[in-house]
Amino acid sequence: MRYRASLLSLCLLAGAGAAQVPPPASPKPGQIVVNGTVPDEASKAALLGRLRELYGAERVVDQLGIGSVSVPPNWGGYVQKLIGPNLKLISKGQIKVDGNNVSLRGEVANEAQRQQIASDIATSLNPTYTVNNGLRVSAAEQNLLDQTLAMRIIEFDSGKATLTASGRGILDEMAAALRKVQGKKVEVIGHTDNVGLRQSNLGLSQARAEAVRLYLGEKGISPDMIAVSGQGPDRPVADNAGADGRARNRRIEFRIAQ
Repeated sequence: MRYRASLLSLCLLAGAGAAQVPPPASPKPGQIVVNGTVPDEASKAALLGRLRELYGAERVVDQLGIGSVSVPPNWGGYVQKLIGPNLKLISKGQIKVDGNNVSLRGEVANEAQRQQIASDIATSLNPTYTVNNGLRVSAAEQNLLDQTLAMRIIEFDSGKATLTASGRGILDEMAAALRKVQGKKVEVIGHTDNVGLRQSNLGLSQARAEAVRLYLGEKGISPDMIAVSGQGPDRPVADNAGADGRARNRRIEFRIAQ
């Protein structure tokens, strides 16, 4: 996600009796602002440590206070579970934790992401927590790319980064769509199933994303417009237990970078 500047504000209010805190600050590009009130120094250190591990220490802006507040059982542990890699898919966003109420705001690339992020958060918590999913699908440009790809899989030769004729045909259509979003950075993200070694799959997914960028370059799309990454088997969209699911997971994703 080389070009994606995640904009996230994390507001924590530890229980209904929390001290009054100012509204969350507006994060600058690339920053993650965390504010609110937590019960003790250990909770604060654990939270900031998790955020810095996920986003990088230089991007996390600490505006947390410590106050005499009551919290639900294992509140700090559940907040830790909320801070996962999927949050990096949200731009212009905010996650607010008020006791056992969790609110999500911001933009994601498509409807599948919107539902998946909320589902992952809900299943990481116990039933006493309520999740309000206020995420929305971003801009028309992303919709154009999604509609052009139309749930089709860009195919490669088995185990290789060589495009098939079918894959090249889909990319010819994607090149036409990309010409309509000139001025935007676009992420091309490779994914695999979970068969084989994870490290090998990461390398293969990266190589396939690079092959897509190279082919699009031959169709007149500037390489500077395209950022590539390989996620390997880490972000499946289907169950890897069956052949159909594995086929869906072997995919190329196009995302407008925020």
